[in-house]
This record gives sequence, structure tokens and C-alpha cells, in this order.
Amino acid sequence: MRLRTTSAMAGVSALLLLTGCGAADMTKQASPFANAQGSKTVTLSVQSWVGAQANVAVAQYLLEHELGYRVDTVQVDEVPAWDALSQGRVDAIMEDWGHPEQEQRYVKDKKTIARGGELGVTGHIGWFVPTYFAKKHPDVTNWKNLNKYADELRTPESGGKGQLLDGSPSYVTNDKALVKNLNLDYQVVFAGSEAAQITQMRQFAKEKKPFLTYWYAPQWLFKKVPMTEVKLPPYKEGCDADPDKVACAYPHTPLQKYLNSDFARSGGEAAALLKNFKWTTEDQNQVALMIADQKLTPEEAAKKWVDSHESTWRAWLP
Repeated sequence: MRLRTTSAMAGVSALLLLTGCGAADMTKQASPFANAQGSKTVTLSVQSWVGAQANVAVAQYLLEHELGYRVDTVQVDEVPAWDALSQGRVDAIMEDWGHPEQEQRYVKDKKTIARGGELGVTGHIGWFVPTYFAKKHPDVTNWKNLNKYADELRTPESGGKGQLLDGSPSYVTNDKALVKNLNLDYQVVFAGSEAAQITQMRQFAKEKKPFLTYWYAPQWLFKKVPMTEVKLPPYKEGCDADPDKVACAYPHTPLQKYLNSDFARSGGEAAALLKNFKWTTEDQNQVALMIADQKLTPEEAAKKWVDSHESTWRAWLP
């Protein structure tokens, strides 16, 4: 999910949320529907976090039930998704958090990928502590005071240092560089997936234990576990240009959609709908919460949202 670096990111899609498995590398396989000439078929990349799953669920529901398409979805990590999109193995990415290297290569140079417009949601990565801990220790919300609480935030996994909980090494993350460059007495510990990270945070919250975590918005968990952001040194354009020297906060990123260029030109009603697809953070969180917390299937969650937001999605139809 997220930032102006060349590393990949994310949490997990609905299926990954349940299984904790890794996403497929779409450069090694092809969807049965991708590049199906003359067929009313669409292949959507499912980025590996539940907010992105919510986008795809609603887009798929409308493509199938309103426009009569057959839709295939493929789970794939962020950087391989760009490769797959360029090759026509998938037709669209519904949520991208910023991959300037891939954008330069595929959008500007090769022109094999086209911009699909803004999703309508602004993404932000940050460091967070549970609000119950921030209320007890208000100064913890300034990064300069984190070392003061390192002992309280220590876990068996972090050794003698405080724990900074991350999701997966495949996420867009500057956290190891931040810990080093800000001289923090912390160890980055990877949970392995968004699902595993959520499980750990919910367990900490249940026991009212303190924790420090890499997390991001939009995300449905904030409704279940209130968290307060730790202020890092302010983000300025270019402060994250060198991954090894990063010492600033993560940016706020308007999330983007991307389409395979051939599909963007000749994808007909399907391409038009995906370009028009634009909703709010509240919309996405509503569907994500139904999938991840209420355990509805993506189709059930999409139907529930579609049934109650007709005025929104009608405007997307070609």
C-alpha cells in the first residue's frame, strides 16, 4: 500500500485475510480471461489488503450484474501486478499507492499501462499506538519520546529493544531506515501478513497492552481498535528519495487506478466503468468491514453496498 519507493507493499485480500498465504506472482501465470479477444471478460488484480479487495468486489459485482461481463480476479503483490498489467495478464489495478519506477517504465516509456483516474480515497501510512496508551502517556505520540517507552514495548520477538510491528516485508515500508536514522531503540518485527498483524493488534488491545505498529488508512480496524498516530518528522517532497536515508513521515497519497493500455482503448463498457469508479474512504471501509470483520463473502458485501448506494454507482455506468 503505499509510498514513493520501489519496494512493494500491502496487507491481504479477503482470501489471504483468512489464510495468511502469499500472493501469486502473475508474471509466472496467466488468467484464463486476460486478453480474451472478443469476449465479454475482464481480469482484475486483487491487491493483497482488504481495502483493495473491497474495490474489486464492488467493481466485479457491477460488471457482472449490470453489464453482463464474466470477471476473473487474481491475487498478486504490488510490483508483480504492474508487470502482469503491462503484459495484459490482468486488465486493471483498482488501487495503487504509488510506484514511480513502474509508472515511469510502463506508463511514460513503454506506454503499455494507462492511467485509470483517482479512486477517490487518500491513503496514508504511519506509526500508531493504541489510543488507550496514548491517553495514559500523551508524549508517546511524538517520535522523539519513543525511546522512553522502548522497555514497555519490548516483546520476545524484538529482543532487548522495543517492538515496531510491521505486516510483511513485501509492504511499502521505510521502517528499518527510520528506526536507524532516527536513532530509535526499536526492532522492526514482521507479522507476515495483514491478517497476522491484525490478530496481534487485537490481542494486544484485548489485554490492554501497549504496542507500536506500522499501519495505514483507510482501514476498517480503526473502528474496532482506536489508534493514535505517532508524529514522525514532517514529510517533504523528496525526503524519501533515498530508501537508506529516509528520516521523515510517510506522505498522504491519493490512490490511483491503472488499466492495461489495450484494454483502456478497446475494453468498451467495462473499461468505462472502471475509469468512472470513484468512491469515498467511508464507502471502502464499509465494504472492507463486512468482508474482514463480519465475514461476508466479497460478493455478499458488494451486493449489500450496491443495494444501498444506487445513486453513487449509477453514475459510473457507461
